Amino acid sequence: MVLKLALAGALALAHRRRIANKETVPTPFIGASNEHLVRDMVSSPIEPSWILSGNPQARVAYQSIAADKCASTAMWDCTAGSFRWFFAEDETVVILEGEVFITAADGTQKLLRAGDVGYFTAGTWATWRIDHYVRKIAFMRQPLGLPMSFFYRMRRRIIWELKGRQRNL
Repeated sequence: MVLKLALAGALALAHRRRIANKETVPTPFIGASNEHLVRDMVSSPIEPSWILSGNPQARVAYQSIAADKCASTAMWDCTAGSFRWFFAEDETVVILEGEVFITAADGTQKLLRAGDVGYFTAGTWATWRIDHYVRKIAFMRQPLGLPMSFFYRMRRRIIWELKGRQRNL
């Protein structure tokens, strides 16, 4: 237990030092309009071996990338076609325009339309069939390994306990 507390304390101290160093402090807020992101979109070709049919043309514009490079937000769009997609990161999508028919590796099928939300687990494949066009916002996060995830949860628990004690003073 003492070792866990010492490690959590060291992580918290390292985090404070990073925040204190003005050069590494991330921008506290980044906002972008839909029109701004669409204007900034650049070609993002789908891996040719993943394409099953058609000639899907994809574009992307990154809205934000976390300072630790473990999370990002992007707008992505694609024209008609069918392809397999590998999710290297956890990804939550919100469909803004159009629709896409998804078939997960386990056979689960779902049609996502404007306003719908989907989640894809890192390390999985899914088949995307786009009949006309789709545009989405994607929230991507690199999952932590089990050891890092454990220490992160411990750190968070300690911080919450400390905050609770401060409130009770």
